[in-house]
Amino acid sequence: MFRIRLVYDDTLPQDRDCIAQVQNILRAQFSLLSEKEIQEIPEQLKNPLKYRFRSILFVADDYKNRVKGFALLFHVPDLNFCYLDFISAAKYQTGRGIGSALYERVREEAVLLKSIGLFMECLPDDPLLCRDIDTLKQNKSRLRFYEYYGARPIINTKYETPLKEGEDNPPFLVFDDLGQTQPLKRDTAKKIVRAILERKYAGVCPVQYIDLVIDSFAEDPVRRRAPKYILTETAVPVEAEIPMDKKVYLVVNDKHSIHNVKEKGYIEAPVRIKSILKYLEKNSNFSRNDPKIFPDKCLETVHDPEYVNYFKKICEVLSPEELVYPYVFPIRNTSIPPKELPVRAGYYCIDTFTPLSRHAFEAAKHAVNCALTAAQKLREGANRIAYALVRPPGHHAEKKSFGGFCYFNSGAIAAQYLSAFGKVAILDIDYHHGNGQQQIFYDRDDVLTISIHGHPSFTYPYFSGFGNEKGAGNGYGYNHNFPLQETITSEQYQHALGRALKIIKEHDPTFLVIALGLDTAKGDPTGTWDLSSKDFEQNGKMIGAIRAPKLVVQEGGYNNRFLGINAKKFFDGLWKSTYEHRTANR
Repeated sequence: MFRIRLVYDDTLPQDRDCIAQVQNILRAQFSLLSEKEIQEIPEQLKNPLKYRFRSILFVADDYKNRVKGFALLFHVPDLNFCYLDFISAAKYQTGRGIGSALYERVREEAVLLKSIGLFMECLPDDPLLCRDIDTLKQNKSRLRFYEYYGARPIINTKYETPLKEGEDNPPFLVFDDLGQTQPLKRDTAKKIVRAILERKYAGVCPVQYIDLVIDSFAEDPVRRRAPKYILTETAVPVEAEIPMDKKVYLVVNDKHSIHNVKEKGYIEAPVRIKSILKYLEKNSNFSRNDPKIFPDKCLETVHDPEYVNYFKKICEVLSPEELVYPYVFPIRNTSIPPKELPVRAGYYCIDTFTPLSRHAFEAAKHAVNCALTAAQKLREGANRIAYALVRPPGHHAEKKSFGGFCYFNSGAIAAQYLSAFGKVAILDIDYHHGNGQQQIFYDRDDVLTISIHGHPSFTYPYFSGFGNEKGAGNGYGYNHNFPLQETITSEQYQHALGRALKIIKEHDPTFLVIALGLDTAKGDPTGTWDLSSKDFEQNGKMIGAIRAPKLVVQEGGYNNRFLGINAKKFFDGLWKSTYEHRTANR
């Protein structure tokens, strides 16, 4: 078994290992390739401007990170074409469908990039150009493989002219039109061939040789060789669907509805999830997945064990319809919690409107399960965006307190998990201050915390979220608040977002956790701002420019009429910026 996935760079440990395995395959399968070229692959992935093309690495690996094959694709956006530089199975892995799966994924990517076609070099199946019988046999097999997909050599040019007279095995230039059946215009072909020779073979091909090859393209449109091995010109069609490795990995809290406070005016209701799913389930960019179950110990990675134990214990003793609201608070003495469990609620809570119920612990724990499942998927490198669609929310939950409808800080727990694999940034874009993650990570420099929110002078949680809260100890300078006024324009919001993103880029995190609040929208009962669905799309596009893998954790948002469309628009912008404009992000 194997999967096909993109490796974007060498930031993640498992991706560094994959790249090293790809380099070993190159050494084993391409003996004429220089070590310098092999060592350049990580730099090629990270620096398209230097090489004048964008490198895209696909690997076929198993779930133990063992690479069974790879393909290295060049995308040249200024000329709108793709060039397949390498495709190979690992030693002893040929004949297992790996090459076909990789090539089909490469063709999908070329179509998604709206390329006019896919070019590659293949060694000749002409005995006049290849004198070695065994090599000729291999060349025929390779060209037969590509011909099945409709990819055939371009003819009546001097592309296969050897650099040095008498050299054996000069390559054909093969063109796959990706089933688009559009003729390849001569002038377009000349520009593409010049780009291949000047960029891929910089310093190798003399100017006179390049001009010789370019001038030989005389036919318009350019012609390809007639089928030689497959007795039909009908090519294998390219699937137009979004490949799995480019979908948003969606994890939904399937037990969120068990926590349903039916009292009048309580707005943190199960319909919130339904409102968002109504729009996302129609979107082919999402892949819905079941959450894994994690032990309760995971809660203690950021929360005080005594708080976790209390929360679980009181929920177990409540009757199905019983609610406990905090009503006594330890202003003078916080050292000794009250003996009675209902009275003790105020010892751990920061407000009077977040009730404890029979199923609150279970629902909140399953929200954590979802966030950790999504975080694990990001860490594995199979997806670039993951979304934990959960309730109850979590960003107001601190180390040993709950409030603001929040019991466990799912985003902070996921960030803590990811921090073992690199630097993490948390960007909270809920209308209310993300006091939970601020308090949890306040003295740490490995997790950057940023919150854009309504000023605490007029909005919950009132006692935190000021601009002068910068962190403490090692964490000084790693907490940033952007408190905004009660009435703002979308331009003012995006100005603040731009400043926050600049800080994140300078931090250069391995992972970005986004606490997504949709309560910044017009008409939300808990907010005062007027962001539109168009604004959410632009916000998503701006955040997508951060190149790190992104975990989105759902927080607030209570105008159920517009929750779904605003969530959809946010992810439209995030997805497009992450995948369609990645070249500009480097």
